[in-house]
Amino acid sequence: MTKTYSDLMRDARALVSSQQLGKATSTILEALGQGRSAPAPGSSSHRGPTIEGTAESTTTDAAKATRRAAGPAGLTAALAEKLAPILAGRPRFTPPPAGRTEPPVAPEGARFESHVHAGPAGSRAYRLYVPAALPDGPRPLLVMLHGCTQNPEDFARGTRMNALAEEAGILVAYPEQPQGANVQRCWNWFDPSHQRRGEGEPAILAGIVSEIASAHSVDADRVFVAGLSAGGAMAAVLGATYPELFAAVGVHSGLPHGAASDVGSALSVMRSGRVPPAAVPAGRGPRLIVVHGDGDRTVHPANGEAVAGAASAGTAKDVVKSGSAGGRSYTRLTRPTGGGGGAALEYWRIDGLGHAWSGGDAAGSHSDPAGPDASREMLRFFLENHGRS
Repeated sequence: MTKTYSDLMRDARALVSSQQLGKATSTILEALGQGRSAPAPGSSSHRGPTIEGTAESTTTDAAKATRRAAGPAGLTAALAEKLAPILAGRPRFTPPPAGRTEPPVAPEGARFESHVHAGPAGSRAYRLYVPAALPDGPRPLLVMLHGCTQNPEDFARGTRMNALAEEAGILVAYPEQPQGANVQRCWNWFDPSHQRRGEGEPAILAGIVSEIASAHSVDADRVFVAGLSAGGAMAAVLGATYPELFAAVGVHSGLPHGAASDVGSALSVMRSGRVPPAAVPAGRGPRLIVVHGDGDRTVHPANGEAVAGAASAGTAKDVVKSGSAGGRSYTRLTRPTGGGGGAALEYWRIDGLGHAWSGGDAAGSHSDPAGPDASREMLRFFLENHGRS
């Protein structure tokens, strides 16, 4: 009797627990090859690496041969060998180094504070940028979620969001995912225990917002969240699980809420962009800005379309504009709110951009100076309209 994908992944976990890692690797390869079909004819020809934070050359004959030998899952044996201990939470390889830990330079009077939030769902450290010149009255708050292998200081440097926060007079929080929660410091967007309201990382991050609001004058109608890659996927989770808390969400190079339910399905959807229909937004929830590069070989660009719902949820009022900024061309789709006065959706598809923050500071990791300034565009989108879609 042929085993299903779920049966094979269950067998793989049992083999890891008994330290039979070679057999576990083979079982994972079999599961991913059998349980994940290849993209349909005529779909995007995008093929790329299957783990966030890694890079793989596709220009050499050796790399092409590796892909051909990987089988229908597009997964190399070496990569599967790394996955086996991840399933059991016991890495047998050296974790990637964290990004730069020195914070960006702040103007006199500004503060980049260090805090630790502890709540019923767990604890996380976070940095909070408090501008030197805060306006009177309640202030907007932006939560920034870093990608895999990054940390708050590195993400702040690469996005230059603190400098923009100083201009706009807003608070910016940078929660930190520790290695103890994920070996690559990724937010666990693919784990069902971190995809639901009141549980896991969504509850912890909502608790950080509450903690900041209790210590500062925060405008409850102007709380936003944005993230890159795994952080972008977790931002989408927060928009789905706490829609009343966040007025708008920014997803850069990320995936939609519910796109995966375990490591295997996460790797598959990252590689292929074949998102389950239930994960595609239905036009409800916070306002949304999505940025994705068509050269992204880590998270397939089709995931950006799925987050935006741009592939199937267009309206007669959608406005599509092409342009260029920072040396790169882009296409931007804008969808108005039902009540007018602002956009419910902006979806930026950037030509040639890989898996990196568009228009960022090269001093930060996973950041590309070329292209539209994603930080400035996101902040504009967040602040231009206080209403919800």
